Amino acid sequence: MVQVEAASHLDSVEVSLDVVKKRAISGVLTLTGRTFILQAVNLVAFSLLTVFLDPVQYGLFFLISAVVNFFNYFSDVGLAAALIQKKDRVTKEDLRTTFTVQQVLIGVLLIAVFLLTPLFRRWYNLENEAVSLLWVLAFSLFLSSLKTIPSVLLERRLDFNKLVLPQIVETILFNVVAVYLAWKGFGITSFTIAVLVRGISGLVLIYVLQPWVPGFGFAKDSLKGLLRFGLPYQVNTFLALLKDDGITIVLGGILGPAGVGLLGWAQKWAFAPLRFFMDQVIKVTFPAFSRMQDGKEALIRAVSHAIFFVCFLVFPSLVGLLTVAPLLTEIIPRYEKWQPALVALGLFGVNAAFAAITTPLTNMFSAIGKITTTFRLMIMWTILTWLSVPILAIKMGVNGAAWGAALVGSSSIVAIWIAYRVVRFNFLSSVGKPFLASVVMGLAVLTARSVLPVSGYSVAVIIFLGMSIYSIVSFVLIGPTLVLDARKVWNAVLKK
Repeated sequence: MVQVEAASHLDSVEVSLDVVKKRAISGVLTLTGRTFILQAVNLVAFSLLTVFLDPVQYGLFFLISAVVNFFNYFSDVGLAAALIQKKDRVTKEDLRTTFTVQQVLIGVLLIAVFLLTPLFRRWYNLENEAVSLLWVLAFSLFLSSLKTIPSVLLERRLDFNKLVLPQIVETILFNVVAVYLAWKGFGITSFTIAVLVRGISGLVLIYVLQPWVPGFGFAKDSLKGLLRFGLPYQVNTFLALLKDDGITIVLGGILGPAGVGLLGWAQKWAFAPLRFFMDQVIKVTFPAFSRMQDGKEALIRAVSHAIFFVCFLVFPSLVGLLTVAPLLTEIIPRYEKWQPALVALGLFGVNAAFAAITTPLTNMFSAIGKITTTFRLMIMWTILTWLSVPILAIKMGVNGAAWGAALVGSSSIVAIWIAYRVVRFNFLSSVGKPFLASVVMGLAVLTARSVLPVSGYSVAVIIFLGMSIYSIVSFVLIGPTLVLDARKVWNAVLKK
């Protein structure tokens, strides 16, 4: 009982704006530094898995994961996000009410997945191994729900040093188990066992780092207060889910597992720079922006810096990836099977570039309480996705679906314009300069690729050339500001 009381008042001390800024910077460094290696592990594992597995096997995992993610939406009504965003102190009633509601919803969802299994089996022609994966992924939702409250408590304190550790363990164990079993020929079962190992290990570790005694309870006033933010937030989440995982479920019936596998491969690689760099920033900026709601100048600076950080790293990564991908499919053994997805990779790259700008902005809208703005944007993107992607997929196959995604991504210009009216961030410095430097880098790299032979040595030369040119052009365009920011980051690292 002592642990419950302590947990309910973990954020009882008011955090000043200066402390929020310092913890936000520290959090970005912590998440970026520690998860950079993990993202590299993810990509290496993904590369190996797509060597050992064929497009049908990978497509089944991608497809079934989308189905389970769709169900996962209904396991929450935005209460966890409401706890993080809440200005006032979080109480024991808030925590127990959230936990109770989540467990009830999870129970209903697990029953629904079990009852709908015959339908999924017929629709996607699932074998027994794929059905087992479906059930294990569904069970992992229950394990994930048990981690919600400890995660919220850590996130409200911006204690990302502890929050990132379970992710490290989960990522390493999942990838090691999945790759090893795929290498041994376990096929889809490789994912089934890896998902189970991931869920159990993460659950145990987060309770070690942030003890909290689960307890059931229900406070009507607490629930009503949390739902004021939670429900609009969750509606936006549902629209995002409908736009992404929902469309994947439909594409499974149009393109089949092999087509979804090719599409998933292209999307995974194109979004890899976002996972490397943007996710860490978003994780930190949501609670940080929430506490800057009353400081407009500080919010403008924070938004500008967040967008610049993401674009500065994502834009050149995308250019480099799209340049070397055709070479990699030729020089890596058993990787030529993914060459039909190269066009889709380029089109998803367009989507990723726009996401690097708009995701921090929509994150800002939600953090400062302008959830209606985010909702309207999500409606626009969802409608555009469902109008373009399935139709183009029917007419043009995998590349048609990717064309649809690129068109939807281009519509993000509307979101940028709306955001600029609310928070006049420095678009030229945050977006324009990294974009121009990336274009110059891209032209140089394409020229080099046209004269170099196809080999691993050529890939290494192209990567080194691209990094060098981008660094030089960035210094010319940004100059002292870039050096000053680098010094700030370095000093922050030394103080950690």
